[in-house]
Amino acid sequence: MTAETDASRAEDCPPPVAGDGIPHGTVVPTGTGELLAAVDADGVLTVVLNRPQRRNAMTADLESAYLALLRAGEADPRVRAVVVTGAGNAFCAGADLSALHDLSAGAADDSRHTARDTDGPPPEDSTVGATRDPGYPLTFAKPLIAAIDGPCIGLGFAQALFCDIRFASERATLATAYARRGLIAEYGTAWLLPRLVGRGHALDLLLSGRTVDAAEARGMGLVQRVLPAAELLPAALEYARELARLSAPTSMAVIKAQVDADARRGADAALASSFALMLESFARPDLVEGLAALGERRAPRFAPWPPADPARGPARP
Repeated sequence: MTAETDASRAEDCPPPVAGDGIPHGTVVPTGTGELLAAVDADGVLTVVLNRPQRRNAMTADLESAYLALLRAGEADPRVRAVVVTGAGNAFCAGADLSALHDLSAGAADDSRHTARDTDGPPPEDSTVGATRDPGYPLTFAKPLIAAIDGPCIGLGFAQALFCDIRFASERATLATAYARRGLIAEYGTAWLLPRLVGRGHALDLLLSGRTVDAAEARGMGLVQRVLPAAELLPAALEYARELARLSAPTSMAVIKAQVDADARRGADAALASSFALMLESFARPDLVEGLAALGERRAPRFAPWPPADPARGPARP
């Protein structure tokens, strides 16, 4: 994980309360007060990184809770879309500096261990995330939307990249910061970032570690929408609710998997896969419901995802 810009210099933030940025809905337990979550009547799960006194700097425990919450949300048929944001005046300022110092010390110990015994196993706690899958959000089957307000740096930047769509406030700032900490492009950023903004922009952000504002981020395609801070979360939530109300969850899951799979193969294979998946979609009740809703001029009532009967779920693209 990469270092944050020093969270100890953070401005005073409002106290973390459930009403600060969390819509009315059913509270979802996360096992920690550092992660707040609630799901509303439309099926939108709002997730709030809740360490405002540290600008929501990520720790191993917070990351574990976040990944576990996403896994639970993916398996929960109530959840149709997810919005992730940060409490106070930051999205996520990176990895907590204390965690980075621990990592640095642990890496030095690992290096000495390897020099002594190259055939022996590494220490059990030698890497943070060894028992987790930090890249899991990339394969998350439901729409994942970031609402970025304030700093989005380092590990926070990587987590934002994992989201499908990024909304930013006018005061948002984004930076990789890796090279300025003596680190490398972590969490697959060297693979993902060029696919989002192109090689030139990606190398600019990765090599320089410089900070870009929301307007520049929008210009290079790093974020999709820029809004005043007061409108950020409501706009992200309304977008998520529109997806939840009008788009078939199974279709969205298949389309996300298509986009990821097709990025790794040629046009002929992508076309063949799309034809097979289209034929499969003809046999699902969602098509009947979608056409009925169109004819009756009403909102569709699509089945949730995952399906109650896994055998009726879509094939993998």
